[in-house]
Amino acid sequence: MNLNDSRILVVGAGLMGAGIAQVAAQAGHDVALFDARAGAAEAAKAKLAQTLDGLVAKGRLDREAASAALARIRPVEALAPAGLVIEAIVENLEVKRALFAELEALLPDEAVIATNTSSISVTALARGMKKPGRLVGMHFFNPVPLMKLVEVVSGLGTAPEAAQAVFELAARWGKTPVHARSTPGFIVNRIARPYYAETLMLLQDRAATPEVIDACLRAAGFRMGPCELMDLIGHDTNFAVTNSVFAANFFDRRFTPSLVQQELVDAGFLGRKSGRGFYRYPEGAPALPAVQVQAPRAARLVVHGRGALAERFAGAVPEAARELDSDWTGLSADGRQLRLTDGRRAAEFAPGTAVFDLPLAPAGDIAYAGDAGPAAWLTRLGLTPRAMADLPGLVVARTIAMLVNEAADAVQQGVCDEAGADAAMKLGVNYPAGPFEWLTLWGAGAVAALLDRLDHHYRGERYRVSPYLLSRTT
Repeated sequence: MNLNDSRILVVGAGLMGAGIAQVAAQAGHDVALFDARAGAAEAAKAKLAQTLDGLVAKGRLDREAASAALARIRPVEALAPAGLVIEAIVENLEVKRALFAELEALLPDEAVIATNTSSISVTALARGMKKPGRLVGMHFFNPVPLMKLVEVVSGLGTAPEAAQAVFELAARWGKTPVHARSTPGFIVNRIARPYYAETLMLLQDRAATPEVIDACLRAAGFRMGPCELMDLIGHDTNFAVTNSVFAANFFDRRFTPSLVQQELVDAGFLGRKSGRGFYRYPEGAPALPAVQVQAPRAARLVVHGRGALAERFAGAVPEAARELDSDWTGLSADGRQLRLTDGRRAAEFAPGTAVFDLPLAPAGDIAYAGDAGPAAWLTRLGLTPRAMADLPGLVVARTIAMLVNEAADAVQQGVCDEAGADAAMKLGVNYPAGPFEWLTLWGAGAVAALLDRLDHHYRGERYRVSPYLLSRTT
């Protein structure tokens, strides 16, 4: 099956549908654009003309190519036959099923129907179709022309050749497609849940302020902290997705919605669109206060452990001795310890101990708990120490561990493979690395140990270690 030369019908002329039409037309396809709202397809084409003019003005597209792409898009007043139909209408199961019934009445048997759904089961959507094998999930991300990722989602009845044809077509369009099985959240919306959930748990525990959590995760390489990101998405939307994933997974405790976020929704503090969420808008997050740290001094310094972080300490504190065979990583200063978190709290060690978060970047804010004295040595690494409550895994480490764990479960359950998970998270939500890249960097044993300690602290199913992750520890 080959869709490379197919005529395309895009159903739905909203933001996503118009973006899909643009990408298909720029790839050389003739595109029919349909919307049930009178005049919507024509309006979408007019707006696309402005978009393409803007690309020409910026030198990103030549005038001839822009004119040719626009000419290939034809607004239509009724559904029309095509080799590939891409549906981008309202996220409603019954409305989509009704559309597919209409389409099957006019499409040839070999035509493929792709749904851009972000949350509805492809298996459920195909129920009642005459040819369920032709239905494939083709989940684009917004804005469609800029975002590289396409999740190619197979339901229980999807024909492998149809999914592969959509995969190859997406690649031809300059996208990075990844195969996914139709399970709640597909790849990105499933694996990303802990990015929000761990922050909401920290806030519920009053462990740190939203601005400290955001600053620490931005310093780890994320483009936006989770609080500012939830404010941007809208707490009503984010909370609804979390509830949907929770219910679809038969109320698995890993996906439990947050009372903190429910309270924001109940108050109408929905984020940017309402003028208030975690932060007030248009001001946004307040700047963190400067940290006043006295230059640390000690008569005896020892760098403990092996690996890249130990070498970083040794380079930053050249006067320190080395203890390569220590079972922990960090620095001791006159016997007071500064330890990389392994999931244990500072209170579990000797008095005068500080534990610090996973440092994934050469500079920026980093969380610590315990004694501020040893934590001052973090400044020698170019890091700005931010105090928080003494909880397992601090901020970055527990978040990364849970992202890795969720990705491991997704692979275990056949939702995607490791490469697909990494590509999806980097391209779909702009993560600085993929979960399995973090796993390689950190080590499966260390991730599993931290999760076990979180599980011991919270006593629930939330932090159970994925069997797939456990298999990587042996």
